[in-house]
Amino acid sequence: MGRRILLTGLDTFWGGRVAAALEQDDDVEMLLGMGTGHPSIELERTEYVRADNSYSLLSRLVRATGVDTIVHTFLVLDSSSMSGRALHETNVIGTMNLLAAAGASDSSVRQIVVKSSSLVYGSHPADPTWFKEDTPRSRAPRNRVERSLCEVESYVHDFAVDNPGVAVSMLRFANVLGADIDTPISRNLARGIMPSIAGFDPLIQFVEEDDVVRCVEFVVKSGLRGVFNVAGDGKLPVSEVASIAGARRLHLPPFFTAHAAAPFVRARLLSFPNELEDLLRYGRGIDTTAIKEAGFTPSTTAAGAVERFAQSNRLRRTVGDQLPHYKYEADIEAFFKHSPAVVRPVGGHAGHTNAGSSGDRATGHDAPAGVTRRARTRAAAQNPRGPSGSEDRPNVGGPLSH
Repeated sequence: MGRRILLTGLDTFWGGRVAAALEQDDDVEMLLGMGTGHPSIELERTEYVRADNSYSLLSRLVRATGVDTIVHTFLVLDSSSMSGRALHETNVIGTMNLLAAAGASDSSVRQIVVKSSSLVYGSHPADPTWFKEDTPRSRAPRNRVERSLCEVESYVHDFAVDNPGVAVSMLRFANVLGADIDTPISRNLARGIMPSIAGFDPLIQFVEEDDVVRCVEFVVKSGLRGVFNVAGDGKLPVSEVASIAGARRLHLPPFFTAHAAAPFVRARLLSFPNELEDLLRYGRGIDTTAIKEAGFTPSTTAAGAVERFAQSNRLRRTVGDQLPHYKYEADIEAFFKHSPAVVRPVGGHAGHTNAGSSGDRATGHDAPAGVTRRARTRAAAQNPRGPSGSEDRPNVGGPLSH
């Protein structure tokens, strides 16, 4: 039997792109995604189930499908995207339910990959130049995103200790930039503005969005254990980031900074969540030696990630969004695939989504209630680049700790 993988956050940016990448692996027999809505991009052979953010159905799904790998892509990193209560339920309660399902006595799970963030290190003037995976924070977290991530990592660490038979990996990514990713920094740069704090020009790191997907795919295939920092080489001052991206710097006062930014935030001219303020004061650098020794190297440097973003942003400003966008509609897809009203040519397909295909592959397991039929549509246009090597090097990264 091939790999049987469950992904969280299939309806989000990362879940959809990781699923599209894993679909290209012939060793993957079954992909099942969870999310609160429908898949975010076109997928060929990924099944999905709608569930709440706390993943209360996950234990039932694991038992019914016999998944051996869980890829946890959905951790909220932007505090402005939802309320504090919803953020805690998604990050902390959702992860607790995920680990409870994976650690059950009858669980088939043998690998867990968690996509986390370098936000767990915080930003403080007492910080080292480079955080290694086992370097502690300089101070306790003060904002809700960092608190929730530290709590998540503590639960994952305890699970790894209690379940040595499960290969657990935690990937801490630096700030992500790319043609499609939407983060507070990318939103500001796309608007042609980069907030900065008067008297501060810290060094910060980036990783390109395709490298994030490649790294998750690499870790899933290689079965690495431990904590790994992931970023492009080098750091850039905020002023240089603004210069490369062609953005004007908005200088905010060093005191009452959030209050000064509030009018711009209310006018939707600026994205300035609490976790971004400390980064723009003190910066952050993470050491990526461990993931490189494990066999993965990002395709571009931190400066290269900013330049690629700038190029795509300039193109978007010049020509606009002229390519037609596909909108996934589950009911329409089901109609094309299964309705007797659709005329199906012999050996062909109806509709533009491979409708009339031979149906879902047999899995040997009963599908739980709520699982819809597989979405068979074109994914090639949005597939990330392939993985960078797949050598199995377990126990290379730092210990699972927070």
